[in-house]
Amino acid sequence: MNITVEELSSIKKKLVVEIDAEKVSSEIEKAYRKIAKTASVKGFRKGKVPRRLLEQQYAPRMENDVVGVLINDSLYKAMIEHKLNPVSQPQIVDSANLESGKSFTYTAEVEIRPEIVAKGYAGLKLEKEKVVFDESVVEERLTQLAESRSKLEVTSRKKARDGDTVIIDFEGFIDGATFENGTAKDYQLELGSNSFIPGFEEQIVGMKREEEREVEASFPENYGTKELAGKPAKFKVVLNEIKEKVIPTPNNDLAKEVGLETLDGLKGRIREDSLREQTDRVENQMQEQIMDLLVAANIFDVPEGMVQSQLEQLKENFSQRLKSQGMNLEMLGMNDEGFAAAYREMAVKQVCGELILESIAQQENLKVEDAAIDTKIEELAKQSNSKIEQVKSYFANPQAKEGLVAQILHENVVAFIVDKADVIEVEPKQEKSADEVEESEAREA
Repeated sequence: MNITVEELSSIKKKLVVEIDAEKVSSEIEKAYRKIAKTASVKGFRKGKVPRRLLEQQYAPRMENDVVGVLINDSLYKAMIEHKLNPVSQPQIVDSANLESGKSFTYTAEVEIRPEIVAKGYAGLKLEKEKVVFDESVVEERLTQLAESRSKLEVTSRKKARDGDTVIIDFEGFIDGATFENGTAKDYQLELGSNSFIPGFEEQIVGMKREEEREVEASFPENYGTKELAGKPAKFKVVLNEIKEKVIPTPNNDLAKEVGLETLDGLKGRIREDSLREQTDRVENQMQEQIMDLLVAANIFDVPEGMVQSQLEQLKENFSQRLKSQGMNLEMLGMNDEGFAAAYREMAVKQVCGELILESIAQQENLKVEDAAIDTKIEELAKQSNSKIEQVKSYFANPQAKEGLVAQILHENVVAFIVDKADVIEVEPKQEKSADEVEESEAREA
């Protein structure tokens, strides 16, 4: 096997691989022997088809099989021999015709990691927000927790009001005629949820049990069923029952529902979690500053394969968050191409940042000790309220452990940079807008 390596750029190499004629002939023979065992040609039993007929009818299949074997057997050997560590799947860009008794040559392009000597990471000027904890957050989250455990109970009130859940029968008419899916019995509807067509729920407010009322409302112009879109409708509605949301009082019983003994213990957990979230937010903001400064100080080509992988990771994380909210990319008017266009710059920056941090780790000989791994596992177990044995079992998986080590090394490098930086403490900034929060969350993903 003869291999020629050509440098196309700092992150891409071209491999020209020539495979000996003897190897080519041997693989062709193997392929035809394998094909002969199952080849079906009229007038011949399987395994008895003459070679000339096999060559006439099965040459394309043979060539496809042999070329695949020759490339698979040689490409990675060639990369190992020339110490090329690909960051994406190598691309075959050209190949010669396959002929018995002749050598076979193909060309592959391989993306590799850029060789970086990081600079400008010592003495950075950074701003760090003061962590000022607001105790009112504890009461707000306690109220949210209580509301999340609310139950619907039949109310003694005679009239329905906004926020109640009502049980109704209804029958809908358009131009005096009923329509498909326009009738229901014992339908549960939360007033104020806007889950029915516009204007319907507001007219139920104030109804009494067993009262019958005629409600008029129009279907939206963009309604999913075209036959109903934009049509005015009348509904005969009977109110069967009124239920209200009963929120439990924050007390020791509520604390026990979430695995704690007392209300004070629950408040302490909320305070601890909230303070950690605020501290993490401040640390993430400072890390963004670091990344911006490092990327600006270290300019280099980024392998497209790494960018695409990062985009896929961003999209997966973003899609999972949307899914948890009952949404998807299409509901935001975005497809795969639109997401890639919107977040490509972020993906490039993240890849650059990680490559620079890895380079700093090597230059400063920063390592991850076993004790640091154990400490991190204990932290994760505590944060997720899981048994430490379960968390240890998860990270016993080599791939999971590799990801954990990479995370710890990332944190160690950032801590190293911060330790050598000129950090100025500043007052907390104003809350971000919804768009800024969404972009920040996607960046952290």
